[in-house]
Amino acid sequence: MSRSNVVSDSRQPRPSPSSILGSVIDEETRYEAVRSRDARFDGEFFFAVETTGIYCRPSCPAVTPKRHNVRYYTTAAAAQGAGFRACRRCRPDAVPGSAEWNVRADVVGRAMRMIGDGVVDREGVAGLAVRLGYSSRQVQRQLTAEVGAGPVALARAQRAHTARLLLQTTGLPITEIAFASGFASVRQFNDTIRAVYAATPTALRAAAPRRDTPGRGAAAPSTGIPLRLAHRGPYQATAVFDLLADEAVAGVEDMIGPRGRRTYWRTLRLPHGHGFVAVDERPGGGARTGRGGWLDARIRLCDPRDLTTAVQRLRRLFDLDADPYAVDERLARDPRLAPSVAARPGLRSPGAADPEELAVRAVVGVAEAEELVRTYGKPLDAPCGALTHVFPEPAVLAQAEDGRGTLGALAAALADGTLRLDAGADRDDAQQVLLALPGMDARTVAVIRTRALGDPDVAPPGVDVPESWRPWRSYALHHLRTARRSEREKTGV
Repeated sequence: MSRSNVVSDSRQPRPSPSSILGSVIDEETRYEAVRSRDARFDGEFFFAVETTGIYCRPSCPAVTPKRHNVRYYTTAAAAQGAGFRACRRCRPDAVPGSAEWNVRADVVGRAMRMIGDGVVDREGVAGLAVRLGYSSRQVQRQLTAEVGAGPVALARAQRAHTARLLLQTTGLPITEIAFASGFASVRQFNDTIRAVYAATPTALRAAAPRRDTPGRGAAAPSTGIPLRLAHRGPYQATAVFDLLADEAVAGVEDMIGPRGRRTYWRTLRLPHGHGFVAVDERPGGGARTGRGGWLDARIRLCDPRDLTTAVQRLRRLFDLDADPYAVDERLARDPRLAPSVAARPGLRSPGAADPEELAVRAVVGVAEAEELVRTYGKPLDAPCGALTHVFPEPAVLAQAEDGRGTLGALAAALADGTLRLDAGADRDDAQQVLLALPGMDARTVAVIRTRALGDPDVAPPGVDVPESWRPWRSYALHHLRTARRSEREKTGV
């Protein structure tokens, strides 16, 4: 493949990383991406340099290494397992996750989503295997074959990233950070930090990068962990924040500030407690630069062990691991969608911060959801602004509804595990369970599959959606809805 197929050229269309990586990608193509510092490939693969012992993201600004010294890895964990340390300059552990895991519904894709959600840290490899319906040995073999690292190594790499984040953005004691990051001991924590970053935890904290322009969310919540939630390519923040504002459930969510500079607040129900999050509608947001960017956020947690899970759930809510190049490349071929794609590059298909909550809300609507929050939600000991409750758990709703109606049946199925909507749920199995619930209609199931299960390729029943939009039909429908909204705003109708 020639360099013009990878490096930006104003005379030729730029192929997406997914379209390149989805075919047979050779080392020449990867090296050209590294040599051109192509940020579109960040998170899709990593490269390591044998002479320095360091691994980087493709867009690393350091001097390009010689071709024969470079090795390539699918994941950061694979590079670490081969003995390479993370580059301190490009921080490869901070890149968006591979978009492939959002699309894939097989066991590897499901496993990667669950590891990201912290399942291995909480339940071990055996727990991951049980959730997947495979033996631990089968899960180990499939992950190692496809991504170059097993579940323990992948979880270890994620713990190291969480630890670095806490070391460089909080004043928590180092001992607390060790256990909050998911490490079983301080010794294991110290050894991992040295192996991954070639520095002690104290040195890593001292080397924390200074933020030039802290986000507006830094004041909301007033205390917590400041984050930059990275995304690849363009990002249409306004459309996402418009949707969240339209759907906001009082007590659980709030949107403050003028359009274009809003901050989204919400509570989160997490494995070890609850948390508050605030995410800024970053002006511009890398909408047209094509090099990616981030959303400023701040997270306040009752238990720091929930940080990894909270971050991953925000990433799914804001669809930050998507590959906008692949989506736009496919949808722009359709004359019906081309104008919207040109006007809104990088339009996302938002997911859910809490899949079970989203399913309930899809069934009852905003007004009734607010009533459920007031009646059955868990009140916060100390409200944060307009945030007063955590959305009620399925078990609470199941007991209250006693199996009555669609809501009662849904809550009972979620509470007893008949229906799973977690990060690693089988989408087809979940759809079948949903369709079997009394009173559940196919259109609501499509909403749940799109939002709660993060399926990028859903077409609601009765909607004429061409096959040519596959595998991005969820995104295509968002383009149609956003374009209609824009037209209404222009005409005032």
